[in-house]
Amino acid sequence: MPTIKDVAREAGTSIATVSYVLNNKNHEVSEATRVQVLAAIERIGYRPNINARNLQASRTMLMGYAWHDLSHGQINPILDQFIYHLAQSAESAGYHLLTFTHDNDHWENVYHDLIKTRRIDGFVLSNTKRDDPRVRYLMNQNFPFVSFGQANPDWDFPYIDTDGASGVMGAVNHLIGLGHRRIAMAAWPEGSLSGDARLRGYYVAMSQAGLPIQSDDVQRGEQDERTGRDALNIWLQRPESARPTAVIAVTDLIAIGVMTAAKSAGLTVGRDLAVIGHDDVPMVQHLDPALTTIRQPLTDISSAAVAMLHPLIAGENLLVRQQMLIPRLIVRESCGALWK
Repeated sequence: MPTIKDVAREAGTSIATVSYVLNNKNHEVSEATRVQVLAAIERIGYRPNINARNLQASRTMLMGYAWHDLSHGQINPILDQFIYHLAQSAESAGYHLLTFTHDNDHWENVYHDLIKTRRIDGFVLSNTKRDDPRVRYLMNQNFPFVSFGQANPDWDFPYIDTDGASGVMGAVNHLIGLGHRRIAMAAWPEGSLSGDARLRGYYVAMSQAGLPIQSDDVQRGEQDERTGRDALNIWLQRPESARPTAVIAVTDLIAIGVMTAAKSAGLTVGRDLAVIGHDDVPMVQHLDPALTTIRQPLTDISSAAVAMLHPLIAGENLLVRQQMLIPRLIVRESCGALWK
């Protein structure tokens, strides 16, 4: 692989002159010399080490972000929005975002290579899961990182997350204020940190209000529109007087399934059945009726992630290592007052 010495030899200049060109110190060299060095770089195929271009600071000014893994045909609009806001926040702080991918079986090789070659200054993680091995690996490496999401309550690492329990508690209380007493929830399978937190908020709010929860008031399923449809069809098998008048879904996609099943059953969403989703993904405001949902503060989360990672890269200690941000209930037409 060509080195800076090879460039200097090819261009007929000193190594210092090549360094001036690579680091854009154009006042140190003439335009003719700069062109000569750039031509030599192109001829021999030299690729500078990014870190070597800023030896004094020993920084790349790059934050690494692993593009979230998706099954075929699926999308994750929340993380798509997050990475957009994260890139903006990073650039505002003088950094750029280096995105990369990896397969689930060899993720460690990618992280190891990025750390060993010093191509980035720190990582931002997202889409974390319980006992996430990436979090444990970076903790053991003592390499700067911040996570959007938790992994293990016993692990001390820097993260920002949405207080899902608080968000769902607010949604339940909103429904109670509208007169609803039979409130059900379409949830994810057990084991999801964010899903379990949202479900916990449902249980706490219902308990605080003194409202009973029937054994099948909570229906679980994967992140799929069908989960919502199946859940409502189960609840509709009850006598009308025992059916839920309101449903909270763990995500907007599942809420859409609830709305689809309600319409198929001849129910009017917003009148016969109140529905609340979670995440406020794009286009849900254009549904008929528009979906009431719980919005995560993605702009604030991305800004907080960069604000936490920057001092970690500089070797500083964080006074606050974990932040929980409160989501906001966005009220639309799918969530109406109990009318019967």
